[in-house]
Amino acid sequence: MKKRGRKLKETPESIKREFLEITDEDCNPIGILTREEIHKNKFYHKAVHIFLFNEKGEIYLQKKAETMDENPGLWSSSVSGHVRVGESFLTAAQRELKEELSIKVKLEEVLRVKPLENTGRQCIVLFVGKILKEPQPNPLEIKESRFFSKEEVNALLKSNPEKFTPTFQFLWNLYWESVAQKSPKES
Repeated sequence: MKKRGRKLKETPESIKREFLEITDEDCNPIGILTREEIHKNKFYHKAVHIFLFNEKGEIYLQKKAETMDENPGLWSSSVSGHVRVGESFLTAAQRELKEELSIKVKLEEVLRVKPLENTGRQCIVLFVGKILKEPQPNPLEIKESRFFSKEEVNALLKSNPEKFTPTFQFLWNLYWESVAQKSPKES
């Protein structure tokens, strides 16, 4: 059986050379460049974020490794990553789950966000899932990880927002606004 996910022999330098699609402001693909070139030139591109919750309703967050090219050492979504050329958002999300946490989880799409400055100019699809088994964080990408209550995240975002990625902060607020509009009981 072929093993999926990021190979341990990949390095931060080789990751910068992976090819991604450039998009327009409506998230339609318009070209292909390396991850490094896209970030350097601040082109719009696609990404996925995943919020994983346990049975207590706590969210699993990760602190990005210091070697990461974006937001090193900051707390972020349970899982996040770029969408590769020709890949669907859901396929990218499942791949990133495997690469970052070595797990497979049923995901539900909850939000789509067009590229903004505070989201790294990314077209983002946010998925949520329920985590049932202990993740195995990839040390190439994750320095630290743990579960947080909603109240704990909100308090930390208020007292120390600089410890979180701007994209996570934006998605977290948008997610809870969206959930509250759908069902006040869920928030």
